[in-house]
Amino acid sequence: MRTIQPVLLGGVMLMAISGTASAVQHPDDMPMKMGGMHERPDGRAPAGVMGDHTVMKGALSLSYQSMRMEMDDNRAGADRLDDAEVLAAFPITPTRMTMDMHMLSAMYGFSDDLSLMVMAPYLDISMDHVNRAGLRFTTKSDGFGDVSLSGVYRLFQRGNHDILLNAGVSLPSGSIDEKDDTPAGADQQLPYSMQLGSGTFDLLPGLTYRGHSEAYSWGGQAGGTLRIARNDNDYSLGDRYRVSLWGARRWAGWLSTSLRVNLEGWGNVDGADPLLNPAQVPTADPDRRGGTRLDIAAGLNLVGTEGALKGQRVFAEFGVPVYQNLDGPQLETDWILSIGAQIRF
Repeated sequence: MRTIQPVLLGGVMLMAISGTASAVQHPDDMPMKMGGMHERPDGRAPAGVMGDHTVMKGALSLSYQSMRMEMDDNRAGADRLDDAEVLAAFPITPTRMTMDMHMLSAMYGFSDDLSLMVMAPYLDISMDHVNRAGLRFTTKSDGFGDVSLSGVYRLFQRGNHDILLNAGVSLPSGSIDEKDDTPAGADQQLPYSMQLGSGTFDLLPGLTYRGHSEAYSWGGQAGGTLRIARNDNDYSLGDRYRVSLWGARRWAGWLSTSLRVNLEGWGNVDGADPLLNPAQVPTADPDRRGGTRLDIAAGLNLVGTEGALKGQRVFAEFGVPVYQNLDGPQLETDWILSIGAQIRF
């Protein structure tokens, strides 16, 4: 998985260079006012992108976002596997996983160029299994995940273009000791993908470019999650890297649509939870957790234009993978749906 890092780092550099070059070509343009962009339905990136904007000094915005991810069928590399193929190597195989995440976030404008943000997720995870005897069972976990604290700083702005620096830390507030009943017994330790947090302090670096014209807006973001130590269960999740590119069309003062391409890669687990048996089920094997996925997502943004609803927005995005390469057997992603709302003060 380390081979994907140069590609994503290159994406960061290209976005910064292209954004700067485009800005320098238009020195006489009026500066982009973030307050004015907030009034546009495409004044925010699609729902799947976080930390894409700042708010004006003294302003406060609150957001709620609900995301569902459906995972079905196993894959090793780019090849899909049926249950029998996985059960030939493991006594148990996962068959389906559903994850619901409810994200509450708040952003405050410390200055016109610097905004601080806190995000708190609540997770509800369910995974279906079958064993070699044909017995089917489901395990579940739910609770608050890792809270993140981050800042968004405007590095550069010229005309209709700006570049933002994203920097933050994820706190180990989510549980890594979730248990449930299985055919092996009561209160069994659940595998890595069903834990609510990482158990580690994680760094959240990123870089965002945005631009707009009268009817269109576009942008890109590169970022990652970097694990800096092992947790109390003697492992750390793999680093994650992602690059998103998007474009949006404003159809009316209150309506815009978007299309986004998202590339994401994540590494295998470093170390191992001593309570998990990697020979029992693939989800317990730390060397079968990495992967790469390319998604295409369509989005919708609505913003109020009058009265008390002016500047308040709702948004949605639906994405499907077009390519997956997994260190499996590992459940593949079928689709991701995000719906949310934002209120500013």
